[in-house]
Amino acid sequence: MEDKWRLVAITAVAPVAWGATYVVTRHLLPADAPLWGAALRALPAGLLLWALARRRPRGDWWWKAPVLGLLNFGAFFVLVYIAAQLLPSSIAASIMALAPLALAGLAWPLLSQRPTARWAVGALLGLVGVLSVVGLGTGTIPVAGVVASVIALLASSLGAILTTRWRDETPLLATTSWQLTAGGVALVAVAAMVEGRPPRVDAAGLLASVGIAVIATALAFVCWFTGLRHLPAGTVGLIGLLNPVTGVLLGVAVGGESLAVPQVGGIVLVLAAIAVTSGARGRNLSPERSVGDRS
Repeated sequence: MEDKWRLVAITAVAPVAWGATYVVTRHLLPADAPLWGAALRALPAGLLLWALARRRPRGDWWWKAPVLGLLNFGAFFVLVYIAAQLLPSSIAASIMALAPLALAGLAWPLLSQRPTARWAVGALLGLVGVLSVVGLGTGTIPVAGVVASVIALLASSLGAILTTRWRDETPLLATTSWQLTAGGVALVAVAAMVEGRPPRVDAAGLLASVGIAVIATALAFVCWFTGLRHLPAGTVGLIGLLNPVTGVLLGVAVGGESLAVPQVGGIVLVLAAIAVTSGARGRNLSPERSVGDRS
């Protein structure tokens, strides 16, 4: 049981780190260079992890790494970058809050992880909690931003499931570095052709880029993939709901915003959702069981 909660805590590092990405991207990084924004996030993170892993791809990983790199990082980063520029943070977070449903829906046929009643209760609590935290927003919502968010959600969910399905004895640090590097190289090539030279950023923008690459990408995805190796995909998806919660709390701590009663209640519901799906007792931490149930 202690091992399970330790894995939950490790996995939670990822959405907590990602919680600050929307606000940082929106306020500190150029709005007109999404391809370069994604490339300068993925490639440095991949090279950093590769330097630490010091291992080259072998066998099927020569083609699996680029596929996963495209789904988990390449296409995903571009789409998230676009969504962050077009959508209010509340709307973008609300769409990405559907990740538990997407992950569970794909995990059933691809990983034989069948949704359980415990997971369904947790998913309902989590979704209601996120909507309470971020609200639905008002005003005109750009269709392009919604489409970008939905495609990003589906791409990242499929990438997460395939990452679990294709896992082997290869060290996690190595497989993560290959994915990030493959996605980053592709993004640099496309960015150079489409957007030309890399955009100029000031000191604050440079610091933000480094922080996103090292903390919200290299460290975060190692933690995220650790969770996917040892926890059910649906449970990992619910842990990911800490992303919008972190964004709201960051707005309170840094931006001087205030928390309304529904937001406080929403945060409690998200934490309850994680507790419900993570609290089942079980002897085996292998993910080859049902979604949300380790017993």
